Amino acid sequence: MKIEKLTENKIRVIVSSSDLNLDKLDASLLIKSVLEGQSFFVDLLEKARKEVGFNTDGCKLLIEASSSSDDILVFTITKYSFKDIKNILEYPTKKLTVKRKSIDFYKKQAIYKFDNFEGFCTFCECICKNDNFDIKKYSKNISLYLYKNTYYLVVKNINISYEFAKLFYHIATEFSTPLFSDLFENKLIEYGTPIIKRNAITTGIKYFS
Repeated sequence: MKIEKLTENKIRVIVSSSDLNLDKLDASLLIKSVLEGQSFFVDLLEKARKEVGFNTDGCKLLIEASSSSDDILVFTITKYSFKDIKNILEYPTKKLTVKRKSIDFYKKQAIYKFDNFEGFCTFCECICKNDNFDIKKYSKNISLYLYKNTYYLVVKNINISYEFAKLFYHIATEFSTPLFSDLFENKLIEYGTPIIKRNAITTGIKYFS
């Protein structure tokens, strides 16, 4: 499970199937009804409070859930103070609501955010050790940028028909945060520093893993 604080009032949580197995939860049921995993979300919010200071006491929560498969779930959790909610006379307990949101994880382009260079190197090492995955069959246009002390991997011209395309996403999200914005690449090109212009993963495996 990975927790990322987006703003003071919003976090993103990436949950793998192994995280759900610990609580004996089914991903398809969880995304349909938060009530199916009430205790799971209580534990998740406590973990978020301790790790990133996301305190939800006295707040209403909006949980946006999305999934590419039953293996990975992405939750975006936004908190609202009661002071900001009009026409509410009584709200005795904290309620969790879900807004279903569909995200295409297998577009022709993807961007992954690494907090540090070491994380990128560890990711490259993991790709290298996976004998089933051939990075050249997945994409031949992969660049690494540095922007505001953070590293971004831009993967273009993705072969979405490659049989192990989903495997790449699963490995990448263990070490990074996926960004679902095609426009962000323009910011990286304009303001970022290119570290490896092409074949970033192959180069990372060769020199840093």
